[in-house]
Amino acid sequence: MPPETELEIFSYEDFGVGVRWLAEQLVDRNWIPDAILGVVRGGLFVSTAIAYALDIKDVRHVNVEFYTDAGETLPEPVLIGQAPHLADLGGKRVLVADDVADTGATLQFVRAMLPDDAIVHVAVLYEKPHTTYAPDLAWRSTDKWIRFPWIQVPPVRIQAAGRSSV
Repeated sequence: MPPETELEIFSYEDFGVGVRWLAEQLVDRNWIPDAILGVVRGGLFVSTAIAYALDIKDVRHVNVEFYTDAGETLPEPVLIGQAPHLADLGGKRVLVADDVADTGATLQFVRAMLPDDAIVHVAVLYEKPHTTYAPDLAWRSTDKWIRFPWIQVPPVRIQAAGRSSV
């Protein structure tokens, strides 16, 4: 993790403001999705909050791993677990929600999973200037590594003696 001075610090208050802004933009554009697809892990928070803000009941998720640590990635995104059922989203408005459009590789991977005739918009809290997949909506832009409040560094671990440590 980069030093604090090189981080974009994102608070729970920012989360509420950012998600509300994304929902309001969708309403202002008269683009209300039929379904929301959250990219796990960070996009799970975003997709759920937007679903509540817009009263959308069809909320799905896809679990994709690409980043393994700050600035470290796998060669390409990989699906974790089962592929979600997405075939019924053909011809429907689908909002893909994630926390960050960084390299763009994860968003491209997820878009390829959706039916070709799905009408897809992407909403993220942050967009990086170098992304190769520009989202339709981004609350903020930064080139810094983002510290989200739900990411605890280092992760809590269970030791052999049954006590947790950080």
